[in-house]
Amino acid sequence: MKVLAICGSPRKGNTEWMLRKLLEGLDSAEVDTELVLLRKLNIKGCDGCLACEAGGENREGICRIEDDMQQLYAKLLDADCMVFGTPAYFEMVSGQLKTFMDRTCPIWTKLSGKPIAGVAVAEGGIGQAIRNLRTYGKVCGMRWVGSVTALAKTPKEASKNPRIERRLRILAEKITGALKAS
Repeated sequence: MKVLAICGSPRKGNTEWMLRKLLEGLDSAEVDTELVLLRKLNIKGCDGCLACEAGGENREGICRIEDDMQQLYAKLLDADCMVFGTPAYFEMVSGQLKTFMDRTCPIWTKLSGKPIAGVAVAEGGIGQAIRNLRTYGKVCGMRWVGSVTALAKTPKEASKNPRIERRLRILAEKITGALKAS
């Protein structure tokens, strides 16, 4: 079983810490895990050319944009579950994560049935960030497992809250259960 975590934060801080803690809980359940830090990758925005769709010029369902997203398609398809992490900007997912989600267009139908979960951090309110993740999962036909949210202003604030760590352990258990049920 493999869980792929996608971190949509532009800096190292609470979102990345939450994903790492969650993955630690999965490692103890003998689940292979990988964390992808979008901030370290060059992922261009989708230009809506439709080349990746069956009726487009590229009938293989491959994005024509050559950047680091190309290395992620196989990882997404290979993963049994995905966890998305985002800071909330204007009560929505980060730009980095939204760009990544848009670029999954060539493979989105192949993600159907996979479990998905999310973590989100905000300074004052999560807003629609988790709903954004749930909507993405629903459009892709994925099964929502759950989420953990945190309010934090400074980069290490979430790590000082034992309730957040406990909720992440619970989410790891839910993900493990969803993987075993698949």
